[in-house]
Amino acid sequence: MHKVKKAKFARIAAFSASAFVLFCGTAGAEPKVVSGPAADPGCMVPWGADTQFLQYPKKDGPYRIALANGYIANTWRIQMVQTAKAYAAQPDVAAKLKEFKVVSTGEDVPAQISAINNFIDAGYDAIVVNAQNPTAFGPVIKRAKQAGVILVAFDNILDTKDAINVNVDQKGLGVLWADWLIKHLPNGGKVLEVRGVAGTSVDTDRHNGIHETLDASGKKFTVTEVVGKWDDGVAQKATADAIATNGPFDGITAQGGDTGVVQAMIDAKHPFVPFGGETENGFRKFCAAHAAEGLKCSSAGTGPAQVAVAIKTAIAALEGQVVPQAIKLPTAIVSDPDFKEGQDYYPTQSDNFFVGNSFPTCGINFTAQEIMGQTKENQ
Repeated sequence: MHKVKKAKFARIAAFSASAFVLFCGTAGAEPKVVSGPAADPGCMVPWGADTQFLQYPKKDGPYRIALANGYIANTWRIQMVQTAKAYAAQPDVAAKLKEFKVVSTGEDVPAQISAINNFIDAGYDAIVVNAQNPTAFGPVIKRAKQAGVILVAFDNILDTKDAINVNVDQKGLGVLWADWLIKHLPNGGKVLEVRGVAGTSVDTDRHNGIHETLDASGKKFTVTEVVGKWDDGVAQKATADAIATNGPFDGITAQGGDTGVVQAMIDAKHPFVPFGGETENGFRKFCAAHAAEGLKCSSAGTGPAQVAVAIKTAIAALEGQVVPQAIKLPTAIVSDPDFKEGQDYYPTQSDNFFVGNSFPTCGINFTAQEIMGQTKENQ
């Protein structure tokens, strides 16, 4: 009996000790809400006046950081993964990293959540994530917080204040494209909207910005929606089908895959019309070449280099620097008639290359060769 009690006490003591360690670890990993500005105020601009500034407990480096990407089957995501690897390979960044891991899991939300859980279990210090769904990550966000793992979401962000979010004003992009169409179609008209990947915050925000702005214009706009998945091939086919069944259109807006959208117009002999789109090099080349024929473009978005800002932010947080909980990045934009060769588009570069892929205020500026020298594969 005595031995049983002793063993039982030992188990209770062990449980209490482990619970104490977990509790202390959780408490110690909690960021403090502090006064701003951020340690790098030119780069890490708070989203708004009410954005909190955080300071996480300082960890000694070098750090293990992972990129948990979802969808990969378009050029923006491929270039984003390549940019992440290029940034991690820069000497001053590499010196702070013990390991940099990349995993892309496709459109399967549970698979992306599982990948994040695996990184937490493996003891990574920080995870940057381009989330397939903004609201489905609650349990894994809680696990990361308990484990003292810093989560930094970018592009498609997380609907939580228990992670750091890095993004451009995605809804504002939709507003910008819609305003461009309103300016060029003062009497309204038929508009083709080529959407991105369903369920993502980027697609939803841009779509809402477009429709709210068109609806508020007081003009009669009829919108045909198709899914292009931000991919040239998918968007080209979706546009060709839409032209065949619902065309012609008076204006077009597309979240990505814009080069494919214009190619579909050319193949169908559809008249060139005002177009609000993203920042692909091929799209901008088309805009410059066909402006006189009616392809009046506003090209706006954010380059895949925002992943580098996310990694930079993760490192700063691990080093105990002050960071905003939500960081707002500038938008790269150029509109007709201001497309300049060698600045806004590059005739000798790939059509798939996204222009405006730098954030000088963050010290982030990549050459095409630096990015394209990396692979898209998991590592």
